Amino acid sequence: MVEEGTAALVVREFDEENDTAAVEEVERLCEVGPTGKLSLFTDLLGDPICRVRHSPAFLMLVAERVMEGEEEREIVGMIRGCIKTVTCGKKLSRSGKDSHDPTKPVPVYTKLAYILGLRVSPSHRRMGIGLMLVRRIEEWFRETGAEYSYMATENDNEPSVKLFTDKCGYSRFRTPSILVNPVFAHRVRLSSRVTILKLTPSDAESLYRFRFSTTEFFPRDIDSVLYNKLNLGTFVAVPGGSYSAGSWPGSDRFLVDPPESWAVLSVWNCKEVFKLEVRGASRVRRGIAKTTRLVDRALPWLGLPSVPEVFRPFGLHFLYGLGGDGPKAAQYMKALCGFAHNLAKESGCGVVATEVSSHEPLRLGIPHWKALSCAEDLWCIKRLGEDYSDGVVGDWTKSPPGLSIFVDPREF
Repeated sequence: MVEEGTAALVVREFDEENDTAAVEEVERLCEVGPTGKLSLFTDLLGDPICRVRHSPAFLMLVAERVMEGEEEREIVGMIRGCIKTVTCGKKLSRSGKDSHDPTKPVPVYTKLAYILGLRVSPSHRRMGIGLMLVRRIEEWFRETGAEYSYMATENDNEPSVKLFTDKCGYSRFRTPSILVNPVFAHRVRLSSRVTILKLTPSDAESLYRFRFSTTEFFPRDIDSVLYNKLNLGTFVAVPGGSYSAGSWPGSDRFLVDPPESWAVLSVWNCKEVFKLEVRGASRVRRGIAKTTRLVDRALPWLGLPSVPEVFRPFGLHFLYGLGGDGPKAAQYMKALCGFAHNLAKESGCGVVATEVSSHEPLRLGIPHWKALSCAEDLWCIKRLGEDYSDGVVGDWTKSPPGLSIFVDPREF
């Protein structure tokens, strides 16, 4: 508890039954965009912990201003955190079940915490509340055995970056790209030279564990992600005519002798978790956007790009687990993104989005609009202690970036 004149600040666990309305009000106050500019607003659909609820372990804290006598209380800030086990590096196998292939790298796992949704009411900023919330959530991280903590923010969000890097001991770590593509009124035409197959969750798990388990940030509980009700499926693109639903041999056999080129991605239904809305658009901009949609609906065979109705609440699908191999892998990824676009259109979504490493080779095959995307998101990381399970990796915070990262859809 921290004294503030005749009031005290108390940090406590979020009470879903009694705090939801007050937390939503703080979210609303924090999302007031700059005058005359476009701003993106998030509607959590009445569930303030929706974006961490599906993680293995999560916690939400609120900062409450308690007036003298405790008759008047006001929530002025909040923070969310979750913990999971992920890949932080790799090593060569020398014993155990993989000893027959000592040249095959195996993942090195670490327990990782993630900070999401730090908010402080505008009227209570510059009072140390954000710092207090970060320190309290880090206490829980340590008590739960987390070895690292990281957070994501916009690269130009100076107050957030300064808080974490200057006061909380975090360092800049990765700068992935958020790529966003609108969902048009027309369906995207798919090439007949590419066959797209949907995998079962168990088959998808085999593929991901065999092929991507050494990718940075790969979640050890990938099965929980793939079997989650929000997961709409994992899809593989292969050369046309090479496989069909009836001839698919299963991921294990497929990876023993794969085609020259192939690609894979999974789709997560964020529409059931939260909705977005763009505000601050002028009448002229709204009118132009509406015109593009009308033309697209009237002449869908032309395949004209159109601006979806983003000026009212809209949903999105998130593409994750992107990967593949071969000289045409980017082309096959483009086909998968087209398939995902059509799936999102059928679901009434406004956009499809993904997040990839800034070095990801397959990003060349990911359609996106630059105006909707973020070229450099910023991930900052902190080492929480000295006794680690990742000794072979060393200090993960000082490791160079790899070509790819695995972005967990539960945290998007």
